[in-house]
Amino acid sequence: MREDKNSQPSQKGQWQKKPWFWPAIYAGGAIMLAVMLFGYNALVTKVEEAPLPDLAQVEPNPVVETNARTEKMKYPFKEENLDKVQISQEFYEVKADAKVREKALMVFNQTFTTSTGVSLAMNGEEFEVVAALSGKVLEVKLDEFTGNKIILEHPNGQQTHYSSVKDILVKQGDQVTQGQSIATATENEWNQAAGVHMHFEVLENEVYVNPKTFLAF
Repeated sequence: MREDKNSQPSQKGQWQKKPWFWPAIYAGGAIMLAVMLFGYNALVTKVEEAPLPDLAQVEPNPVVETNARTEKMKYPFKEENLDKVQISQEFYEVKADAKVREKALMVFNQTFTTSTGVSLAMNGEEFEVVAALSGKVLEVKLDEFTGNKIILEHPNGQQTHYSSVKDILVKQGDQVTQGQSIATATENEWNQAAGVHMHFEVLENEVYVNPKTFLAF
């Protein structure tokens, strides 16, 4: 006797009727979704930008003293005293005329020395000495015989020297600004003929140059 095929229950229907069938389907879908999300996050993590550097550990760029580098040299004394200033000794230049060269000779114990700067006087009176340019105090030389000296170095590569001074207001390593008071002009034993004065020198690349190149005395 032939069995009727339609009389047997559907195998597919039997699985769907199992109490664990649909929960298993849902659980499988959830697992697949979780795997897909995990893979996506891993992919995104790989292409993320590198973390920003710790600003506290980043060295700042050096500060450039722009203003100091572009300064123009000013008088090593208060400008309102310009009319009172006399040049008691000139800068010695071989090409200068005989009168100027003679005025650029300094004498001590019958020994002549050529002047590497200009000696500035103010009617025999003491006067305030100021920084001609902003810069750093490279050295302070104390010598009552030849006269105390202050040496400043500047961002433009120049140096300015201020000799025959007293009541010095700066020390080695100090930063000074243009026009800042640094000392007082006085006299010294080595150059008594100049009386109370301040000997002002300018160097470029360690070579003495005539201060009149920069200043109109």
